[in-house]
Amino acid sequence: MTARRVVAFGGGHGLSASLRALRHCAPELDLDITAVVTVGDDGGSSGRLRAERGGLPPGDLRQALVALAGDHPATRRSAGLFQHRFSAVPAGVPPLGEADPAPAATDGRDPDPRDQDGDNQGTGATVPGAERASTRADGLAGHAVGNLVLCGLMEMLGDPVAALEHAGAMLGTVGRVLPMSRQPVGIEAQVRGVDPAAPDEVRTVRGQHQVAVTTGRVESLRLTPSAPPACAEVIEAIRAADWLIFGPGSWYTSVLPHLLVPQLADAIVSTSARRLVTLNLAAEKETLGLSVADHLAALHWYLPELKVDLVLADAKAVGDPEPVERAAESLGARLVLAPVAVTGGTPRHDPAALGAALVPVLGADR
Repeated sequence: MTARRVVAFGGGHGLSASLRALRHCAPELDLDITAVVTVGDDGGSSGRLRAERGGLPPGDLRQALVALAGDHPATRRSAGLFQHRFSAVPAGVPPLGEADPAPAATDGRDPDPRDQDGDNQGTGATVPGAERASTRADGLAGHAVGNLVLCGLMEMLGDPVAALEHAGAMLGTVGRVLPMSRQPVGIEAQVRGVDPAAPDEVRTVRGQHQVAVTTGRVESLRLTPSAPPACAEVIEAIRAADWLIFGPGSWYTSVLPHLLVPQLADAIVSTSARRLVTLNLAAEKETLGLSVADHLAALHWYLPELKVDLVLADAKAVGDPEPVERAAESLGARLVLAPVAVTGGTPRHDPAALGAALVPVLGADR
């Protein structure tokens, strides 16, 4: 069987869910997977590294790499390390190598007063200065190890694509991770009703994090710069692809940004690949007030030339399918309903169920 080349677009947890589902399909369909990741993150660890050191925000790239990590125990352990996030160091604990002599441990191990909770449980030792403050300033606190590794690789190799290839080899990834652009972008939105006291006032909200958590209604979206150069390797992957997959994920901050990069938009429209949209299971803060059908309408609004072949959605999340079917048909697509959510009512995609739903779709001949 000839490998089917799949390019999945997104960022963060939504893209991670899609990639894990594709991993379930990969053995049966012989998939060649490429993940294309947004580069607008400016919150948390990624935002700090971006502000302090420049370069691409690594967090969404890290999550995509981990989602595609191999199954060998060593690579799974490395994937766990990439996801490990440093906690704050308890106050009064000196740096490594400068600690006061500690009482001998009864189990033959050196006692370590720096447990993650900062309260010295189980060590029997007293942390000097703990009565004065609970934690101290710590430059590592909050950073994911994988973010630091990617930041270091990008600085060392001078190219984010080379850095991601090296990190992928470290994790034994089943597929490739690429940034949508080699330069970071900003995300801005015109939002109505940011201030509840002025519900009709439209304000500019800047930054991916602020757009993602806005309590108003996003009316328009743009990137800064408005035409960032697309990653050349992404353009090549789109041209060679059999399928392009958009979503699930944060619609305004993870899915739509790909359509706002002119070179990417041109490649997406002109490729002979088929296109699939996976819809979210629930609205997020940034999309409150948008119906399921509105999510599809937004794709047309930002890229009117976009044609879609299939829209995949969970029947329970869709509710009345008629408006969603009409919205899908306006994009040239057919709506496919399948149970793809985890059991228990949590609005989260189940990778195995989503993978099972994708097998007949991606495996079908034209």
